[in-house]
Amino acid sequence: MRLLLLLSCVALVACRSRSATEEPGALLSQARQRLAERDAKLAHYRLEGTQREGDSAQASFTFTYRAPQRMLGTVTAPMSRTVAWDGTHLFEKLDEPKQFTTFANELPPEKLSGFLTEVFAPFVPEGFRAPLLLRSVTAKRVTHARARDAVELSMKLEGAEAEGLEVAYVLRWPTLDFLAKRTHAPDGGTSEVRVEDEHCDAALQLCVPRRLTRWVDGKQVGETSLSRVDLQAALPNDTFTLVAPAGYTAQSRTLVESGAASSDGG
Repeated sequence: MRLLLLLSCVALVACRSRSATEEPGALLSQARQRLAERDAKLAHYRLEGTQREGDSAQASFTFTYRAPQRMLGTVTAPMSRTVAWDGTHLFEKLDEPKQFTTFANELPPEKLSGFLTEVFAPFVPEGFRAPLLLRSVTAKRVTHARARDAVELSMKLEGAEAEGLEVAYVLRWPTLDFLAKRTHAPDGGTSEVRVEDEHCDAALQLCVPRRLTRWVDGKQVGETSLSRVDLQAALPNDTFTLVAPAGYTAQSRTLVESGAASSDGG
């Protein structure tokens, strides 16, 4: 009887300790910290894979990243295109027509960050970058088919175009591996990105998606499959600085705050 009482007391203390650390504010603070730690681990990587939307043909793509903010992406459809940012200049190479453009930058840092996110978003699968957590974000413990212990980060999107949209990220705890992203519209429509297979790195102690599926209102509409995931790729500086290949028309332009790119000739 004394043993049973002792075990009950231990369980009660454990439950109280667990609940104390899982107050919404404390859980959100921990999640923010662990996401930052995860980002620091994913400092340089190279990806290769294919992406399919609807019934369209698959497009092959590659993406290379090195912190801080060095990126190189290629895609084969609807046109063969390469874009790169080396920390100073943006480069774009179009294989048809054979055109190469170098963009100098005059955007302020906050505008530049948003612009680069938009440019490279098509190359970066969910789960390789920490989600942008808005002021409205809340955190709660959940379970998931791929993780008995997970956290859900929910928030209302900001801006006129996103009014009423709510997004929720489901992440494995405590490594914050991406498991799902769900979006709910005011009209009841839903979309979801699901992890179907993972690549896990023992040295980094984290997992990233190897195969993702995309769903709208319960129907699968797309898929991303990675044939190569190298989370510790050696990436020298010149990886991200491109030059015009022979036979390509080269031009120079400037990224300006208005959102347009002014022409400098070339």
